[in-house]
Amino acid sequence: MDVGELLNYQPDRGAKRPREEDGGAAGEDDSRGGKQLKGIGARELARYREAAGIGIETGGEMKEAEELIGDRRKILDKLMDQDEEEPEAELVDESSVKKMILTFEKRSYKNQELRIKFPDNPEKFMESELDLNDIIQEMHVITTMPDLYHLLVELNAVHSLLGLLSHENTDVAIAVVDLLQELTDIDTLHESEEGAEVLIDALLEGQVVALLVQNMERLDEQVKEEADGIFNTLAIIENMAEFRPGLCTEAAQQGLMQWLLKRIKVKMPFDANKLYCSEILAILLQNNDNTRELLGEMDGIDVLLQQLSVFKRHNPSMAEEQEMMENLFDALCSCLMLPANRDRFLRGEGLQLMNLMLREKKMSRTSALKVLDHGMIGPEGADNCHKFVDILGLRTIFPLFMKTPKKMKKTGTTEKEHEEHVCSIIASMLRNLKSQQRSRLLNKFTENDCEKVDRLMELHFKYLEAVQQADKRIEGEKHEMVRRGEILDDNMEDEFYLRRLDAGLFVLQLICYVMVEISNSGISQLQQRVHQILNLRGGSVKLVRHIMREYAESIGDGKSDEFKEAERKRIMDLVENF
Repeated sequence: MDVGELLNYQPDRGAKRPREEDGGAAGEDDSRGGKQLKGIGARELARYREAAGIGIETGGEMKEAEELIGDRRKILDKLMDQDEEEPEAELVDESSVKKMILTFEKRSYKNQELRIKFPDNPEKFMESELDLNDIIQEMHVITTMPDLYHLLVELNAVHSLLGLLSHENTDVAIAVVDLLQELTDIDTLHESEEGAEVLIDALLEGQVVALLVQNMERLDEQVKEEADGIFNTLAIIENMAEFRPGLCTEAAQQGLMQWLLKRIKVKMPFDANKLYCSEILAILLQNNDNTRELLGEMDGIDVLLQQLSVFKRHNPSMAEEQEMMENLFDALCSCLMLPANRDRFLRGEGLQLMNLMLREKKMSRTSALKVLDHGMIGPEGADNCHKFVDILGLRTIFPLFMKTPKKMKKTGTTEKEHEEHVCSIIASMLRNLKSQQRSRLLNKFTENDCEKVDRLMELHFKYLEAVQQADKRIEGEKHEMVRRGEILDDNMEDEFYLRRLDAGLFVLQLICYVMVEISNSGISQLQQRVHQILNLRGGSVKLVRHIMREYAESIGDGKSDEFKEAERKRIMDLVENF
């Protein structure tokens, strides 16, 4: 081979490099198969080019360079042969999947056998490990055919894959995680509900979450591949939870909740995995009292408060970190739906932290307001209401009531949401406060010539107008439906009611509740001011009573019948005396 031929050969070899990356499993010490061989291919190629270059310059070492390139060509030819065979393998049908699963089982068994036989001699089992890794990569093709998922279950492949999650070589476990993540991809699952059901059943039966958590506990996030493995593990859990929300309790109890709290606590720079953990945590706690209780028992409220305390004086540094902050706030709000967690929140000084956040005027302020609303609502929030007044919370909440902050666009909170939370907090305090603390709250309404009553009435007319406009639109739609001969069933009525709430009916109900409460407080000055402004602006006591009756009717979902009845009676008594 002369120098000219040698140089001409270079571009061709460069073009083969992607194939070399895909197919090369020739490194002896490389337990990761394809992924790390990528680097070896590039490095060795450079070394051979160098060798070739030296050969040209020195002349004496040309033979050695030719031999090296000859060896390299053989390897490349072999890889090209493999590539040529690939198109045939792309035809995925039942028999090819069965064949693939059989190959997988054989290689898995062989690797296991060699590892037991030669535990201290990696050279003996390394090749079988690379073969096992290769077949796991090949099995990704099954993800294109969710109709054939039942074969994975019937031929016991799911059981074998789950067994490999605890394989001594974490690279093999990560390869399995990658495969499971693709198999459970939510779009793929919805392509074949039947195949998906069978697969998810088999995974849950094999305690998939417990095994995934055990695997995550041994992974080192300083290694990129292992950090990716954790990310993909969380993706598997998210996919399954979205497909079958009922598994959240089981998943949380199989060690996932504990691992998430531990990972969120870890002192390391913010990254994609921490964001994903916060997301999974919020998903687990949605509409689920079992997981909320579990988090409370694991001192999770304290963990959430510690993580959020960072944002009391500092804004998140990037959009992803802001998303994580919102996820943690959502998780905290979910937890506070459980009465037992309200007490933990109180003891963990959650009220003090939220109060500080309101004063600091950072991005966390709007979410802190939402948390206070969740913590103080209903009779279970009585202790929090009293404590809030004791820590001088009235000084913080009323400026937010008097003037809605302008800088809320960044946090994605609307004016309506802000006013709803503030009015809800004041309504909760009027409902729950007793004796001295109640007097302090009512005195706030008399300050500065009853300016807070004026603001309350301003909000009343603002939301009354919004609701009346929505009612007009809904009446028009109903009339049109009747004209077309359509039936107005309960579902339609519920939908219309939700639209009215969305337009501002709920805020209007809260405002009217505050109006009737302060009018019944025994402070004549407040009652006179409310009625004076109503008359002045053409308002109607009758309309306020109607709104409150509607509010009383819809009260207390999920509460006991005795509570609902007592609360309705209390509200109706207030209305009668208004």
